[in-house]
Amino acid sequence: MKSSRSDLPVEFAEALDRARPRLGRLAGDVRYYESIASTNDIAAQLAAAGEREGIVVIADTQTAGRGRRGHTWFSPPASGLYVSVVLAPARARITPDRAVALLTLSAGVALVEAIERATGLNADLKWPNDLYVGRRKLAGILAEAIEAQQVVLGYGINVGRMAYPLELSERATALEVELGRAIDRPALFAETLVAMARRYDDLLTGRFDAILDGWRARSPGCRGTRVSWTSAAGPRSGVTAGIDDHGALLVQAGETIERIVAGELTWH
Repeated sequence: MKSSRSDLPVEFAEALDRARPRLGRLAGDVRYYESIASTNDIAAQLAAAGEREGIVVIADTQTAGRGRRGHTWFSPPASGLYVSVVLAPARARITPDRAVALLTLSAGVALVEAIERATGLNADLKWPNDLYVGRRKLAGILAEAIEAQQVVLGYGINVGRMAYPLELSERATALEVELGRAIDRPALFAETLVAMARRYDDLLTGRFDAILDGWRARSPGCRGTRVSWTSAAGPRSGVTAGIDDHGALLVQAGETIERIVAGELTWH
């Protein structure tokens, strides 16, 4: 089932048109679906078929949305933003490996900025890929490498009130819950792409400090928070000590600083 820019609901198309001068290299082609398994899967298929960097896939609902490490992403109809963008950070002009490593963090900064601009709500970033309000998750990011040095960057934002599954009811929140009013989803969608385009341009042109400074300023938990995890040597714990210049989480564990680049952390 193929969709195109012309299939976007009118209000979404109009919001994109208003934002067009600020979208840069993104969203020249937008594919809309009422219901699909996963926007990341469709975006990966499009990239494999030769579609270029900047193509956007958006769905009204996902039947098999997912997050990091096999977690599912609850994606009910008309209640959130479920979006994927094809990017190519490996073609950055300066230290492309670093640009790839910072992609997820740059997306987190972009989403926080977009949400603040569109709604006024200030969210916090939680390493490596989540947005929180207090102790409840508001949004998540999933970056998946595909062929030809491209990456599919997917993100989900909880917008409207929804009946969460029991296992999520105490851990998730939404913009309308936090703000107590209706949110303009099309305007928010456009602002997320505008912010993504700006931060993606930072990656491609080597403005890494702007991304790192933005992330550190919006992640109070990246310093002074107790965390635990399982390493090859067994259970470990420590206190967060910031992130390094490649986006790895630093943890003070006893007399040493551990550098964590992947894995599942428990935040206490």
